[in-house]
Parts: sequence; C-alpha cells; structure tokens
Amino acid sequence: MQRIRQLWAKPTARIAIVTLLVAVLMGAVAAPFALKATSAHASAECQLNSANGAIKHVIYLQFDNTHYNRDNPNVPSDLEQMPHLMNFLTQNGTLFTNDHTVLISHTAGGILSSLTGLYPDRMGQTVSNSYDYYKSSGYPIYTSSFKYWTDTVSTDDTLPNMVDEHQKTVQAPWLPFTHAGCNVGGVSAANIELENTSTAPSGDMTRVFGANSPEWTEANTAATRAQATTDFVGIAIHCALGNNLCATTNARPDDATIVPGSSGGYQALFGAKYVNPAITGGQACVQATDGSPITDSAGHCGFPGFDGALAKNTLGMVAQMQENGVPVTYAYISDAHDNHALGRASGPGEADYQAQLKNYDTAFEAFFQNLANHGIDKSNTLFVVTADEGDHFAGGAGAPQADGSLAYSHTACTVLTACPSNQIGEVNAKIGALLPAGEPGYDIHFDSAPAFYLYGAAGQNGPSQTAASTRQLERDVAAATATDPYAGGTTPIAQRLADQTEMAALHMVNSDPKRTPTFAMFGNPDFYFQTTNLSGACAGTTVCVNPGYAWNHGDVQHEIANTWSGLVGPGIANNGIDSSTWTDHTNLRPTMLSLVGLKDGYTQDGRVLVEALTTQATPQSLIAHRETVNRLSAIYEQINAPFGQFSLDTLTASTKALSSGSATDDSTYTSIEGQISSLTTQRNTLAGHIKSALNAAAFDDQSLNQEQANDWLTQAQSLLDQAHALANS
Repeated sequence: MQRIRQLWAKPTARIAIVTLLVAVLMGAVAAPFALKATSAHASAECQLNSANGAIKHVIYLQFDNTHYNRDNPNVPSDLEQMPHLMNFLTQNGTLFTNDHTVLISHTAGGILSSLTGLYPDRMGQTVSNSYDYYKSSGYPIYTSSFKYWTDTVSTDDTLPNMVDEHQKTVQAPWLPFTHAGCNVGGVSAANIELENTSTAPSGDMTRVFGANSPEWTEANTAATRAQATTDFVGIAIHCALGNNLCATTNARPDDATIVPGSSGGYQALFGAKYVNPAITGGQACVQATDGSPITDSAGHCGFPGFDGALAKNTLGMVAQMQENGVPVTYAYISDAHDNHALGRASGPGEADYQAQLKNYDTAFEAFFQNLANHGIDKSNTLFVVTADEGDHFAGGAGAPQADGSLAYSHTACTVLTACPSNQIGEVNAKIGALLPAGEPGYDIHFDSAPAFYLYGAAGQNGPSQTAASTRQLERDVAAATATDPYAGGTTPIAQRLADQTEMAALHMVNSDPKRTPTFAMFGNPDFYFQTTNLSGACAGTTVCVNPGYAWNHGDVQHEIANTWSGLVGPGIANNGIDSSTWTDHTNLRPTMLSLVGLKDGYTQDGRVLVEALTTQATPQSLIAHRETVNRLSAIYEQINAPFGQFSLDTLTASTKALSSGSATDDSTYTSIEGQISSLTTQRNTLAGHIKSALNAAAFDDQSLNQEQANDWLTQAQSLLDQAHALANS
C-alpha cells in the first residue's frame, strides 16, 4: 500500500556497440560496458561466469516494509512468522540483519539503490516516492519516482527520471545480463516494468508503445483504462539478442537510454498480456503458488496491481518465468502489515496481519518446492532476498484477545489527548497550521520526512539556502510542536533538519538541479505531513489520527534505517544470521555481479560482501589482503553511507545549525555549515578513492596497495572523529 499511496500523494553485437557509442555522444549514457559477441540470428545462451559455472539462475526478491526485528517484543517479527523463508536463508546461506536503507527511506529509493548499487545522488531518486521539480516559473510541481527506466521527468524537465551524476540515464540493471545472453524478468520491481498507463508525452505508454498504438489507445480510453493496467503494467521480460521469447510482433525495442533507438537490437515484452502467453505456451493466466489464476480485482488475467503483489502472486509469476526461459528475475512483494482488502493498516499481533504472514509463509513453502521440482534450487541458483526499508509503527498497545491476538482501534481520533490506548494510525498534520502565519510560499513532499521546496523567482530553482526566507522557515519548522497521542503531550515535529549543504553529505543533492529541495525535515515518525486540508473522518481538523496508515518511513530512526538481506546459493557461505557486519542496500549489486562473473559499466557505491562468500567465490585480489579489505570496507561505509556515522553526525550538526540564529545574527549557522561543507568535500574525495580501489580489486583483479590502504584508514578515522566532534560541540 505504501507504494500506491506515494503515487497518489503526490541486431548484432557490433550494431549494439555502435548504437551505444552514438548514445554516449548524444549524451544518453555515461559510459558503455563490454558487450558479448552474440549472433542475432540464433537463440542466445545465458552465460553466467560464476565459480565452476554453478549459477544458472538468479532470483532477486524485494519486500516492501517487512521486518526482521520485532515491532512488539511479545509478537514474533515478520520474518519469524515466515519460517519457510527465514529457515531457507539462515540454514542455507547468510542473513545480514544489520543492513541499512538510504535517505529518504522509501520504496523507490530503497529498491533502486539495491538494483543499481548507487546512492540516490547517482541514480536520481534523491527524494522518493515522489518528488517536486521546479518549472521555469520558479514554482515546484509534483511527479512520481515510479516511471519506466528510460522515461524523462516530464515535458517540462527532459532529463531522465533515472538520472546519474552526469545527467545521463543510469545503466539499467538488466543490461549486463541480457548482453550475456540471459533473459531478465521483472515482476513489480521498481521501474523495470511499466509503472503506469500514462498517455502523456512523457508517460510510460507513450514511451514504450508510442502514441496512437493499440496499447496506447487502450490506456487512453476511459472504458478500457483499468484493463490497460492489467494488460501492460508491472510485468516485463527483457530479452537477450535472438531469443525466441521476443520473436513476436508484440515485442518492443528495449532502449538502454531515454534516446529512442538506443536498443542495439534488443527487445522486450511489456505487460502480462504479452508476457503470460510467452511463458505458458499461449495461456492468458499464470497461476499463483496456491494454484489460483493471477488476476486483477475484476478477475481478469494479468497484473494484480502493486497492492496485489502478494507473495502468492509474485512468487507464482517468478516461478513461471524461471521455469520457462527467464533465468534472471527481479521481483517485488507488497508489505504484509497493510490489509489490502480493507484498505487499512494492521498492528503487530493483529489477527489479519498474522493471517497474511501465514499466507506469505505458505506461498514460500510452495515456491521453493515448485522450483525444486523443476531442478531450480540452492545448488544452481543465487537467491537474494531483502526489504526496501524498515518502518516505525504509529500506534498504541494492542488489546489482548481470547485467541492470543491483539486488537486495535481503527477509528479516527480527532481529540488527540483522548485517543484510546490501543489506537492505531499515523498522526496526519496540515503543516501550515503548525507554523507561524506569513511564511513564504512552499510545497512539500507529503511524508513523515517532508522535503521543502520554496517558491522562487522565474527561472530560479527556489531561493538560496542562505536567503532570509529560507532561514526563517527552517527556524520556524525547528520550533514547531504538535500533540503526539503515543508519546503523550506536546512534542517537536522535527527531529533532524538538512539543507543543501547537509543533503550533499547524505547523497540527496540531485544532478538535475530542478529536483533538489531547499531543505528537508526528518520528523517525528508518528506524524505524516501534508499541505492540503485533512479529509474523511479527519475533515475540519488540522491534526488527527488516521487509522488508514500506521507504518511510517522516510525518517532517520533506527527502526526505519535498519533492514535485512539474505543470500543463498553457489558461492554463499552458510553463516546463518550475521548481525555484526554493517552493510547497506548498495552492496547487493556488486556482490551479485561478482558471484555471476559480470560487471557494470560504472563503479558502484557499494562493495562486494566478502563476509557472505566462500573462499572459492571470493575474487583473488580481495583474498590477498582480506583483513585490510574488511577494515577498509567497514570504515568506507561509515564515512559514505547515508546511515553511516559520518552522515549521522553531520546531520546532528546540521540540525543545530538550521535551528540556530536570528534574522540579525546567523554566525552559528555559517560556522557549522562551513565545517560540514569542508568535511563533505574531503569525504567525497576519500570515498571515491576507496570505492574505486575496492571495485578494481573485485572486478579487475587489481590488488590493493597496502601502504595506500593504511593511509586511507587513517584519513577516514580522522574524518569520523572530526564529524563526531562537530556533532557534540
């Protein structure tokens, strides 16, 4: 539900190489990667270069908001209530439980950082699941992070939605695989398939099918628009050259960039209407893990919707792909703590929440058995399973029931000092009502962690971060309070503040200048902030508990930052639960590619998780200096990751700076901001050296220079010490 909610809130190889080079010259991509020489006239063979050639399949699964840690100490966690999944991960591989998301911590950012191995400033989603961009008028306007990979932002902003640090299209995650002869399937995974049925000039349907095509017309016609979602959204197969799955008139060019004609002869199938028959021998429906047809809410075969990406549906589609010529799949499973039938949140221990987790567990049991029956198992398959982010439960203590479950009050609470003790629901707040009158004009990204976009003059992307209007609004936001029925009494709405100086430290400054907000507030996680009037049962109020949503993220609290990642398959050590290794989402991409012997055309921000690899599967250059590699990897993450110690300390200092001063004296702000800027510049240089060295060791067989590594370790510790001192000064 969180994903849907954010949408609402606001030829031959030579030809392929030439095409990509042309695209580079046109400014479409930052750099090409090595392509395999594959005949376009023969069926491609998937060539994964893993140790001993053991890996034949890759299955990547990403949950929405699913927890390893308990939200209530007396209620088993989400993973604990899915023992068939948890036991599979812990008994056959490594489950990292000290994993972390990125900022802002939302579905789009969490998934896309995992798929690319890049922090948001290098893959475009510095604010998600929606973001504002400035129009030429100086006014910001909302758009969604969820767009097909090669979409632009809009007709007003023609840069890629998935924009890298060079303002080019980020390399799509399927490209190394399709160029190695492997078909790649996508099931609801962010931006790998069509995300919407928009027929606007920059919409998904226009981009992939073209204006006035039959598919576009279906989506552009009111009577068939819903069917177009079922037919074309959420499901895709990106085919290798010459593969029979795409030998159909239904296939479309699989462009690598926003520049039309950058496909290099590669094609893809978009939508269940075209994918399902290709993997079922002509049938319109694919079966879920329980044997039922996967349909939309009206019973039509096809995409069940993102809210309908239940485990049984997603896993059923993944299995059908894997067993029928699609050996690499990326898939998304919707969260279990929202009741997708009733359209409301559920609390820890609530009966419907427990039932949904039981259904998820049953789906995984059937999934693993079905794959094994088709010869797909841990002996030949790399399984990667993770969650996009954690969340904070906004609610009280559930009331014990006779059956051992807990019950919550799902009625809106308008008198916040008199909510029942088992109340559930985030505190919705119209943020303007909490601030002094006469504030400058602004828009926000509706969220628990709202990004503020102040109105600017024509041709400007808002006022500067030191403008009087900016600084006064920051001080006012820092001072604002509201009643929190769960904490009791009046509390500040802001817990951390970051302007563009600190956002650079957090990897939140976009290479598209139109998209960087003026500043960001990381709020009290019980709250959800908007600029519009509250509605429904909360109409007429400015602060009200809304039981429709109760699991908030985006913020910096531990329960939101902390996630988990599990790996099973050839080359993965049987370590069980690893709660000590500090890791984050960007490490999954380089680890996966290292295991399958492929490589991206860029340097990832993450690093290979050697802690999860067998010695045989670990690149020799990483083994040669393993102790140094481990130390360098650990401190690299602490200086560079959004939730590393450097970022957390500079964010603390930033909050102090933005909260300080007055219209006549802003010396504290100026001093702290200058120090953060200097430290971030040093950090960026050092982190660039370290990640380049780790990447070269992992993928180019270049050994680390021990003396240089020791110097980097010293520099990194000094940076951490300076940032910590600044936070505590």
